[in-house]
Formats: sequence, C-alpha cells, structure tokens
Amino acid sequence: MNRASMAGKTEGKNIRTVVSGYLKYWYLFLIGLCICIGLAFWYLRYKAVPEYQISSTILIKDKDKGEGASGGGESFGDLGLIKPSRNIEDEIGILRSAGLMEKVIKQMDLQVKYYVEGKFDGVEVYSGNLPIRINRADSSYLLPQTFLSVQIKDNNSFVLAEINDGEHGTSSVYQFGELIQKPYGTFTVNRNEEVPVASVKDNIYVTFNSVEGLADYYTGNLSVEPVNDTGSLLFLSLTDPFPQRGKLIMENLIKAYTEKSIFYHNELAHNTINMIDERLAMLTEELTSVEKNVENYKQRNELTNVSSDAELYLQRASQSNQQLADYQTQIDVLNSIETYLAQQGDNAPTVPSTLNIEDPTLVNLISRLNELQLRRRSLLRTTPKDNPLVVEIDQQIKDLRASTLENLRNIKDGLVIAQRNVRQNLQQYESQVRKVPAAERQLLAINREQGTKQELYLYLLQKREEEALSLAAPISNTRIVDAPRAGSYPVSPNKTSIYLGALIFGLFLPFSIVYAKEKINDKVQDRSEIEEYTNVPILGEIANNREKEILVAKKENNTPVAELFRLIRFNLKFISAGKKNKTILVTSGKQGEGKTFFSINLGSSLASSGKKVIVLSFDLRAPKLMNDVGLSDDFGITDFLVDNELQIEDIIIPSPEIEGLYYIGSGAIPPNAGELMLSPKIEFLIKELEQSFDFVIIDSAPIGKVADAYALAPYVDSSVYVIRHDYTKKSELRIIEDIYQKNKLTRPMVVLNGTKTKEAYAYGYGYGQKKAMDRRPAAAFQK
Repeated sequence: MNRASMAGKTEGKNIRTVVSGYLKYWYLFLIGLCICIGLAFWYLRYKAVPEYQISSTILIKDKDKGEGASGGGESFGDLGLIKPSRNIEDEIGILRSAGLMEKVIKQMDLQVKYYVEGKFDGVEVYSGNLPIRINRADSSYLLPQTFLSVQIKDNNSFVLAEINDGEHGTSSVYQFGELIQKPYGTFTVNRNEEVPVASVKDNIYVTFNSVEGLADYYTGNLSVEPVNDTGSLLFLSLTDPFPQRGKLIMENLIKAYTEKSIFYHNELAHNTINMIDERLAMLTEELTSVEKNVENYKQRNELTNVSSDAELYLQRASQSNQQLADYQTQIDVLNSIETYLAQQGDNAPTVPSTLNIEDPTLVNLISRLNELQLRRRSLLRTTPKDNPLVVEIDQQIKDLRASTLENLRNIKDGLVIAQRNVRQNLQQYESQVRKVPAAERQLLAINREQGTKQELYLYLLQKREEEALSLAAPISNTRIVDAPRAGSYPVSPNKTSIYLGALIFGLFLPFSIVYAKEKINDKVQDRSEIEEYTNVPILGEIANNREKEILVAKKENNTPVAELFRLIRFNLKFISAGKKNKTILVTSGKQGEGKTFFSINLGSSLASSGKKVIVLSFDLRAPKLMNDVGLSDDFGITDFLVDNELQIEDIIIPSPEIEGLYYIGSGAIPPNAGELMLSPKIEFLIKELEQSFDFVIIDSAPIGKVADAYALAPYVDSSVYVIRHDYTKKSELRIIEDIYQKNKLTRPMVVLNGTKTKEAYAYGYGYGQKKAMDRRPAAAFQK
C-alpha cells in the first residue's frame, strides 16, 4: 500500500473518531436544537414586529446631468439672474437629512405612540386604527419617556392616568377635544369618528418619544438611491410596521422636500429683486440728471450737424467710450457684489447675481456660497451655533467668501487693465475730436453717458421682470413618478434566516460546550489520544469493570471485560510472532491505573486457555496483588531475596479459583526496596520460574514514581504499560514515549484500562456477550 493510501485511511479514521466523539453527546445537540428553535418560534410569534417596505420614485431636474424630461412649465425655473445648479448627490443628502424628517414627524405628531396589552408585552397600534388620537398644541413640546393610560368611557369622555414604574397614578376625566395642560406637555385627545369605541375594550397606553430619536430611526430606515447612473430618477424606500403610516411619512417627506426647494428658490429671487431695485433707483436719479443736462445744453448752444470726418473720429471715440462704460459697469457690479460679500454674521444676506459678468468660476463660487448660507440658516432653526455642523459650515463659508473675494478682485484687476488700454486709444481719438467745436463734443459726451445708463436701466428692468415672473410661478423641480405604495408582504423579520440561525446556533452551542470540555480535560479519553502522543504499540483496551470484581477473566465468564482480556491474550501471541514472550512486565505511570488488576486477569485469561501461569507481586513498596486475590502475603519475594534457606516452592501459592494459575506475594515490606531490587537472586528467581511455567507475569511498581521496574527490564521478554481512561493525564504519556524512544524497557506496549464498553469494542469485535463466543477467532483459544 502506498503512502497516499495510508494517509487517506488515517485521515478518514481521525475524522470518524472526531465525529464519534461528538455523537456520544447527541442528547446535548438535541436539547440545543429544541431550545433554540423554540426560542426562534416564540420570538417570531410574540416579539418580532413585521415591517413592510414603502417605496416611491421621484424625478429631480439636475442641470449637471441635463434637462431630463422637463415640461414646458419648468422653463420658468430658468428665468432670472440666479440659476442654482442641482446635484443628485446633494439632493439625496437633503432627502435623508434629520431636519427634514423632524419636520415630517412634528407635522404628523409621530412622537406619540399607542399600545394595547398583548400576551407578553404591549403591542403597538397604528393611530388610524384607534378611536382616539392625541394632538400636541401648537409649539408645545411633549416630554419624552412619558407614559399615559387612556380609558374610553363613552363617545364624549375618557379617563387619563399617568403611569410611573408600572403603576397607575392619579386619574382624571376629560372631554374629547379639551385642552390638557400637564408638566410634560400641552395636548388634546380627539375622537376618531371613523373607528367605533367598541373596537377597543382595554386601556390604550400612550408614550411620548423624542423627535430627534424618531428622526434618527426613520432616517436610518430611509434609503435613497439613483435609479441609474445617467438619469435624475431617485428611488425612495422606507420600512415601517404599519403600511398606512409609512405611506403618509413618505408622502409628507416628498412634500416637505418640495416646499423647501421652492422656499430656497423664492428667497434667492427676493434678494435678487431687492438688489436690482436698489440699482434701478440709483440709475433713475442719474438718468434724470443727464437728461436735464442735455436739455439745458442744447438750449444754450443751438447745436448743428458735424462733418463726415468728425463723425468718423467721433464714432471711434464713441466705441472706445462704450467699452470704457461697459468695463466701468462691470466694475461697479463687482464693487456691489464685493459689498454684499463683505457683510458677515448671522444676518448676512444672500449674495445676488453677478449680472453681466460672464465668469463661470465667480458664478459657481457665489452659488455655492448662497447654498452654504441657506443651509446654515436652516440648521440654526433647530441647532445651536456651537454645534459641530454649524461650526463646520461657518468655516466653509469663511473659506468660500475669501476665495470668492480673491476671484472677484482678480476679475476687477483684469477689467481695470483693459479699461486702461481702451482709455489710451480714446485719447488718440479725442485729440482728433478736439477739432470739432467744443459744444458739439460736449453734447455727444452727454448723449453717450445718457445712452449707456439707459441701456443698463433697461437691462436691469428686464431682469427684474424675469425674477418677479419666476417668483409668481413657483414651479417645483421635483416630480413624483411613482406615488408611495406599500408591499403586500412584510420584509422583516426573515423567518427563514431566523430559523436557520437558530438551527446553526442550536448546533454550535453544544458543539462549543463539548469542544471546551474536551480542551479543558487533560485526561486520556480514548485510544486516538494515545496514538497522537506516543508511537508505542497499543496491545488493547479493557472496558470499565462495573461489577467491581477483581478476577473477571474466568473461563466461564462472557462479560465484555473478560472478552477483551481474551482479545489481549490473542494479541500477545500475534505480537510475539514466534519470538520468546514468556516473561511479561506490567507497570504504569502512577498508582490507581489498574496494573495489578490487569496482571491478575491477564494471568487468569492465559491460565483459562490451558497455560501454566504465575503472577509475581514485585511492587515491594505498596503491594496489592495478594490482598486483591484474597491470599496470604506472609512469605514472598522479599523473604526469598534475604533468606538463602527459603526455596522458590515455599513462596508459590496456587489460585483457589483458576486451575493453572499461581501467585507469589511480595512478602514483608522492606526498608530498602531500591537496593533489594538489585539482588542477583531476582534473575535466578525469574529463570527458574520460566523453566516451570509457560508465562511469568510481573506486577511491578509504577514506573513514573520509582525506578524498580527498570531493574527488572533485563529479565523480561516484553513490557505492558497500563493507562487508565479519564485518570491518566495526557502529559504523563511522555513517560512511556521516553521509555519507547530510549529502549528503557523490553518491547513496551500500552493497554488502555477503564474505557466505556462501546469505545473498547470500537477497536475490537463489536458484538454482544452471548454472540461473542461464536465470533472470536479460533486462534484465541489455542494453547
């Protein structure tokens, strides 16, 4: 057989051993499964709250991704000076903001929750299914963690009681719709006429919850995701135990978002109109003054037509002046915007449009600054100034204002340079114009100034009308594609996952207990652990002797213990393989592992097969053999070693129960057992006994405590090291491994004593008591 086949069989054997080790605790796995599946059933039946998914789809006009499917009415949003860009990611953040959800909760009075008594705990009920509904007074704050009990008396009155530590406090009778003022809030209890009073027989329990906590809960359950990567469709989903309430929350959330968007647009339009009105008032005064100057000048000078050359120079000068006027106008606009940017603090106004400044960077910076200022104002309605969010936005506004001012000044510097160049050209034209009569030149200058201001006035007037039109027609950039609707079946809890988890946990928990027990236990449990820690051949296993008899391996006895001794008898013959194996040394690591019991019954089993066997009690320090078989230990080995006149026949005692079995006791306990074990008469004793007996079995002292057994090693043919199940420590297996590696004993073998019957037979026959006699190999009975 090749190495791969051997390795495969060993691995399969180890797996079977591990599995069988856990299967013996099958009852723990059964109990664990029953408990966990029972708990899962109880949780799903009485504790779990089914939740339904409410979903909706909305379209948001996103300029960064195109106009989308916009209708004709949406073009009103493009009027005016300020056209804020809408980014899908930003809109998702607004939809999932806590402030928006808090507004919905307050509008719907969701901080009030209702319960009725269940089998094990209170069961939440949707307010729409109850005959009553609690509404807080305007601007009233309901103290969280307040518990009330409402008992309906009739269609007009009810009993209200506070609950403290599970006990009902003082109760009072109120009329439906009556304003109730309490330390924990001001509210009214209204009658829901759609639900009859008889539908609720028990008390209705009411609790007030924190608006902030509920906002966090619903925001955490809210999912907002783009339908695709290129469009502006958003898919909204929300889970709630009550589909009706979830639909209302979704509808009010979309409505609040739409109203907030319109409010932001209107605020920008109002600020822009105010700035234009200020500028128009200034231009009106300037135009009036210029027009009066023209009128007076013409009356005084009676102007005539100018020559064609003068007209050419004047035309070029006019163009230069027009450019200067345009640059100056742009500089004036930039100065006006700079004035707005210089205003800081809580009352800083929204920066208006850049008018005719065609710089996209400045437009973008001002738009972002306006968005941050509006966001800050929105946060300050519900958040103090020292809130980290407000502080962060303040810093962003400060940084963005500085960047905007720097960009604005750069643009203005560029305009000044361009203006300087045009002015240089203008000086050349004006030198030619000086030939024209001074009066005509002055008149033309006045007309140019008048025309410039007139054009600017008309431009601002047009933009004001556009802003007023967009304000008068507030078209929302949000459109509902799919109205909120709830699923037909709950999405939570997932019964399959819970039962599967209970099944896995029910198996894992007993497995962990058994695994921990096996890891903590440092005692030898089965044959596989011996094979893991040592390479010493295993002679066999002895089942636990439940009858507590010493001599169990009798000829007429068919118990599992007796059968296992017969199997060991056969294994001894098989292991010998024709070699001499008459003298067998039996030892162990410490007392109590059953070496004396093994020696007695091995001798009995060999004698029952027709062999002549003698068992020697060579444990001179703590002898037990003769006492266990009920024989006298007055004379024995120590007496033979110290008394030269004592013969071997004088210390041999035949067994009164087993024919062919003899014993030699240890005799008196010597004070110098170690020195006595070195006596040359020991070799003589063993040699003589080998001549008279088929087997000589030596019950020696524990080898882990004293070295007496090593002194007998030169005189034996094989050695048996007894290990006891659940008694010998795994660390003590190093003793026999050291003996095996260093050849301290002759042909050492291991016997596992005290195992359970099934474990012992796992490496034996695997049969019952009666049938064992028919299935044992014939060689086991050969003499």
